[in-house]
Amino acid sequence: MLKEFHYFFEIYYAAFQGSCLQYFLGSFFEYRRKGCHWGWYVAVIYTVFRLCVNRLLPYEYEDIRIIEKQFVIFGMLTLFVLLFYKASGAMTGYLVITFMAVSEISFFISHSMLQIGNKLYDIWIWCVEKQYITGGDMAEAIFHATAIGLQVLMYSVFSVLCFCSLKSIVHDFREKDYPMERTELYFLLAPGMAGLLVCALLKMIMAQVENGMSGLLYGSHPVLILVVPVILMLCLMSIIYSTKLFQSMVLLNREKNSRAILKKQVENMQGQITEMEHIYSSIRGMKHDMGTTLAVITQLMEEDGKKAELQDYLSELKQTFDRLELQYKTGNAVVDTLLSIKRHELTRIMPDVKLNAERLLFPENLKIQSYDIGVIIGNALDNAMEGCKKTAGRGIAPFIRISSYARAMMFFIKVENSFGGKVIRRAGAEFPMTDKPDKKAHGIGLLNIKNTAEKYHGGVDWQARDGVFTLTVMLKNERSTE
Repeated sequence: MLKEFHYFFEIYYAAFQGSCLQYFLGSFFEYRRKGCHWGWYVAVIYTVFRLCVNRLLPYEYEDIRIIEKQFVIFGMLTLFVLLFYKASGAMTGYLVITFMAVSEISFFISHSMLQIGNKLYDIWIWCVEKQYITGGDMAEAIFHATAIGLQVLMYSVFSVLCFCSLKSIVHDFREKDYPMERTELYFLLAPGMAGLLVCALLKMIMAQVENGMSGLLYGSHPVLILVVPVILMLCLMSIIYSTKLFQSMVLLNREKNSRAILKKQVENMQGQITEMEHIYSSIRGMKHDMGTTLAVITQLMEEDGKKAELQDYLSELKQTFDRLELQYKTGNAVVDTLLSIKRHELTRIMPDVKLNAERLLFPENLKIQSYDIGVIIGNALDNAMEGCKKTAGRGIAPFIRISSYARAMMFFIKVENSFGGKVIRRAGAEFPMTDKPDKKAHGIGLLNIKNTAEKYHGGVDWQARDGVFTLTVMLKNERSTE
């Protein structure tokens, strides 16, 4: 009976690892082919593979084949990733090593706890000697039940520890599309490699022969029953917390890059604001004065013999001054100029795109600084233009709509645009991931908008639905303290 339970637990161990593998890899990579059953294919294939490895490469303690078996599993897992997932080399190495390390450490910790449970046998033997337990069948049943119960406990601890550790890594590693550099990869691989080697070392030194009897090192050194699980738990925690630390470093570096770019944008815009506002004011004043002058000249020259020629000249001159008037009148000179610049850019590269800003109006009592509004609208329009580019050849009418409205002390800016692409959002990511090759240098437009909104105790919200991408920025109508 115990033999049948041993086979059952062996199959359970392989099947559980297969399920964890498809969950772990599927949280980082997309499948090469679409389909809801691919994850289960990975789980089943890995289960069969692991059972075959256990049969073809059995090992005992102090056996060098422990290392050989780990190399075989590493190679097959890498092949799995390459066959079933759209994976990158650096991330593949990290995930495979991490999965193997977490599985091995979790199993070894649960196995160490089994040694503590084995003390129950000493209790049963004492009870038999004292005749508290009588009868061979009864004693045998108790021993069998204890063996099965300890196995259930061991695999239960393993399952909880392994799955919770992998889930923690998946949750903490939010920047799953981040292109790792070599030094970053080494930093992440080190804890996993150390954990695997510790497990291999313990397996090779754990067996011992004393007085012609084989046993485990726990027998001659009982303190190891406590020391070994603590060492392994520290190894497991180093894997988990290295992921947390790496993620914090990535976010910190991205924040620094985002703020550096934002600062540069602000500095450039600050240098132009005064000039733009001056030009805007001059144009309006010139148009007003010249319009009055032209009206007087026209009235005075009505009786002149060259009336027709003079009127043609004055009409042409008036059209020239009309062209100086900015097309957009939002109530903010910086935004008017920025919209005009973007409209000319759209006319040059995407003449079919309609830029509608009729509902973009700024109240006179707006306390938000002009360059902050310019940063928000400039980045939002750049993203909207990128989205419109993806509508080419898809039969979608490209458009960009930008509007604003106020609610009590809050001021909202809303930008809508058509898009024909697919929005990719990794688990735990706040914004969609960029599809540009250089992901470190791009994809921070929304972060710039968020940083600017937070200066005014605001935030950013977005949604993509029915071919329309909508970005909403909320700002509190007060002066920034930064």
